[in-house]
Amino acid sequence: MNTEDFRVMIVDDEKDVLEFLGYNLKKEGYQVFSAKNGLEAVELAKKITPHLIIMDVMMPIKDGVEACHEIRQFPHLADTIVLFLTARGEDYSQIAGFEAGGDDYVTKPIKPKVLVSRVKALLRRYKSPELSSGLIKLNEITIDKEKYVVIKEDKEITLPKKEFELLMLLGSKPDKVFTREQILSNVWGNDVVVGGRTIDVHVRKIREKLEIKNIKTIKGVGYKYQTS
Repeated sequence: MNTEDFRVMIVDDEKDVLEFLGYNLKKEGYQVFSAKNGLEAVELAKKITPHLIIMDVMMPIKDGVEACHEIRQFPHLADTIVLFLTARGEDYSQIAGFEAGGDDYVTKPIKPKVLVSRVKALLRRYKSPELSSGLIKLNEITIDKEKYVVIKEDKEITLPKKEFELLMLLGSKPDKVFTREQILSNVWGNDVVVGGRTIDVHVRKIREKLEIKNIKTIKGVGYKYQTS
């Protein structure tokens, strides 16, 4: 898909922010839509089905966390990516955003190059036909879901089942932040009780065995596979 194929919605109660972000994204070729609060965001999202929403957390009428939670209730918006805008140091806003179904966040003040780079990285998941073929290509590694192996520099590396499933989960949506709860539910299942450090140990082993630094820790939240 080309940039003009993507619909990006910006949600912020500050007119200057809408214009600033809109200008930089339109310059890259994206279709840009805007809303001034969470209430408008939900209604607009239902109509246009955006590929990505850039949404401020603190807004009047309906804040970004509430809007994201509501958006996630509509099946046709399940794949819409939500990128939150948070004030620097607002860890509680970031955690609340992820719990509501957000995918990532950037802190204000926003640098245009950083924003465009983040948007491009998040939208790459729509350009991955290899996902349906059983292959997930991530930087220097390829995950073969059918053979249950990881390929790096033409060498096949076999990981224990849980390590492989954890890597596959993170790699299935590059640059999306998975909370600890999501990881435990998807990899270990709700019926299995594991220690709080289990995920950390598995991530450390994956990093060491594959010699990669792309799996990033999001403090207080979880992990993501960073592609840029």
